[in-house]
Amino acid sequence: MAILEVKNIHKSFGRTEVLKGIDFTLEKGEVLSIIGSSGSGKTTLLRCLNSLEFADKGQIVVGGETIFDADINKRPSESELRQKRLHFGLVFQNFNLFPQYSVLDNVTLAPKLLKKGTNEEIEQTALELIESVGLKEKINNYPCELSGGQQQRVAIARALALKPEILCFDEPTSALDPELTGEVLKVIKSLADKHMTMIVVTHEMTFAHDVSDKVIFMDGGVIAEQGAPSILDHPESERLQSFLTSF
Repeated sequence: MAILEVKNIHKSFGRTEVLKGIDFTLEKGEVLSIIGSSGSGKTTLLRCLNSLEFADKGQIVVGGETIFDADINKRPSESELRQKRLHFGLVFQNFNLFPQYSVLDNVTLAPKLLKKGTNEEIEQTALELIESVGLKEKINNYPCELSGGQQQRVAIARALALKPEILCFDEPTSALDPELTGEVLKVIKSLADKHMTMIVVTHEMTFAHDVSDKVIFMDGGVIAEQGAPSILDHPESERLQSFLTSF
């Protein structure tokens, strides 16, 4: 059974229809890369999955449980929203770390608020995660003392601290220069090697080709083409062919 089923997701903002019927599935341990031009609906799709936006139509099923159904038309309570969001971790393109907190505090804040164990257990897990992203020596530093790549690695550790079933990345390297991009992609690849289920919105075509199990190409709010990473070598649609020539 698929860990994630996305069924006929539609989303509009005013008169602008951004998502026009998105359907896909994801198996446990798979990496899905979503590519496409700016404005194609990639970020809106991630925000709908993470309950930061609510689709106008469609269903989202995680592990056989329907966590969103637009037909029910019931606004979830804050506590229900928190539970829905725990299925997913989200790493933003601009890090979104809390500047007033140290690396360690950034990673432990949410688990402590949600009482995901004792403080000692949470801090031990956080230390292991921070070490796994190569920042053991930076646990007491503040975001302003870190490079962009280091901040993004802290953001990854923070997302992992809540043990999500699916980890989502929204263009995690778009704010970084090429040297720092490599260190972040290395961490994401290491997670893929450990069979972490992930959805990665990216403009890094080499990463999408080499690390993904599936690739979705979005264009104008629809999935224009999807399949194995080999679609990047042999695109069927003229639109994907044109998109790839821009790199």
